[in-house]
Amino acid sequence: MKTVLITGSSKGIGAAIAKKLSEEDYRIIINYNSSKEDAINLQNEIRSRGKDCLAIKADITNSKEVQEMFLKVSERFRGVDILINNAGVSSYGLFQDIDEQTWDRVFDVNVKGVYNCIHEALPYMLKKHDGKILNMSSIWGIVGGSMESHYSATKGAINALTKALAQELGYSGITVNAIAPGAVDSNMTNSIGESNLCILQDEIPMGRLATKEEIAELVSFMISEKNSYMTGQIISPNGGMIVY
Repeated sequence: MKTVLITGSSKGIGAAIAKKLSEEDYRIIINYNSSKEDAINLQNEIRSRGKDCLAIKADITNSKEVQEMFLKVSERFRGVDILINNAGVSSYGLFQDIDEQTWDRVFDVNVKGVYNCIHEALPYMLKKHDGKILNMSSIWGIVGGSMESHYSATKGAINALTKALAQELGYSGITVNAIAPGAVDSNMTNSIGESNLCILQDEIPMGRLATKEEIAELVSFMISEKNSYMTGQIISPNGGMIVY
């Protein structure tokens, strides 16, 4: 049985991924930073299904906390077989209105956090010559998003990192891929307001947002043994918003 660590999985898409994977043969690590109650409730829900699950608090922007999280995992499960870098933050605004603190915060979570987690996951994966890393990106990392230049830049960085690491780690039996969703029905999209949400839906050929469960289904395939040869790919479930 393999151990999966999902960052930022106390709620939203991360929680949907954890619930989906709890239907399969995995040990599940729920990472959270501030949403302790949600994380513990999810942990207990998954455990009630007879699955091994552990919620661990760690701020992924803090390398020491990430090291401590991976140490806890190694003490209980030996190591992380599959890393899903899901945690992320978004922010909206004109580029000239983005202050340095906001810019740094978005990059700290979305890029540095991914670096910290991959850096700690790799020694175990390299030792056993096997592992899967799945990064959660965004459609805006492919085409860019107006009013989200900083967010788009972080996701573009994740896409480039995914492709580079896939080449570097393929010889070690480790695959690295990314999922870059379009608009997903989640707290992140709901925060833009109902009128903007309607405009966004009109721009999607399928006429609706993706569900969290649809993204979780794709994650399930991407980390499965059925997907043994794909690496360095950016898969974008976006309802037809872009075709590339």
